[in-house]
Amino acid sequence: MAAAPGTRRAAVIQIALMAAVILFCVFPFYWMVTTSLKTQVLALESPPVWVFEPTLANYRSVLTEDGVGRTLVNSLIVAVSTTALAIALGLPAAYALARFEFRGKKDLWFWFITNRMISPIVLALPLFLIVRKLGMLDSKLTLILIYLTFNLPIVIWICTDQFRSIPVELDEAASLEGASHWRVFRSICLPLAMPGVAVSAIFAFIFSWNELMFALVLTRNAAKTAPAMAVSFMEGYNLPYGKIMATSTLIVIPVLIFALIASRHLVRGLTMGAVK
Repeated sequence: MAAAPGTRRAAVIQIALMAAVILFCVFPFYWMVTTSLKTQVLALESPPVWVFEPTLANYRSVLTEDGVGRTLVNSLIVAVSTTALAIALGLPAAYALARFEFRGKKDLWFWFITNRMISPIVLALPLFLIVRKLGMLDSKLTLILIYLTFNLPIVIWICTDQFRSIPVELDEAASLEGASHWRVFRSICLPLAMPGVAVSAIFAFIFSWNELMFALVLTRNAAKTAPAMAVSFMEGYNLPYGKIMATSTLIVIPVLIFALIASRHLVRGLTMGAVK
């Protein structure tokens, strides 16, 4: 049977709206990549030049002359280390919050959640003074520890809901067979909660990889990350758009690859536990 005119019209409107949303989301990435392939003269053209001969000069410059490759390695070390520590420390805490009742549990849960409500700019100056006093400025370890403080609550928040969605009867059955709490956590609950673990790892990695405020305040040269390097190209009225966009593209690519690889776990983890 042919679809009614009203149904076809609604489908066309829906497709048009979806196309507009996709264009709105994708266009900034298109503009970033194309600008990174332009010379400074073409990047400043008004109206914009849509058809041009691309050049890789900006990528060669930032990677060979400006040391962006080193800052990308710094970002990778900091992001991977922070993610690994947040997962290692957050999973047992999330399991305990999901399965055990103890005094102050609600207060502890509220404290974890409110840690994400503090603006980084409020903490930047106090942390700078503390880190300088300890002689830990321009250190990757400093960034890892600070990033851990705001990534750990994310891991605990997501994984607690994942553990709560797992039937407690599985724990009870394993305990009747003589399994310890650690064995139940490691062998039963943790494999079932892997979608949530994957989601929390993705968020922790992205937040650590993209963080700018603390990287600007607490690093100089040795531990400078890629986002801080991209900002350092801005000197007064001198804005080398090609270099900035080339560095930004290099920053975005690893996150896109990581997200695409883990996209299956991302969708499952975000929806798991939503319906009980």
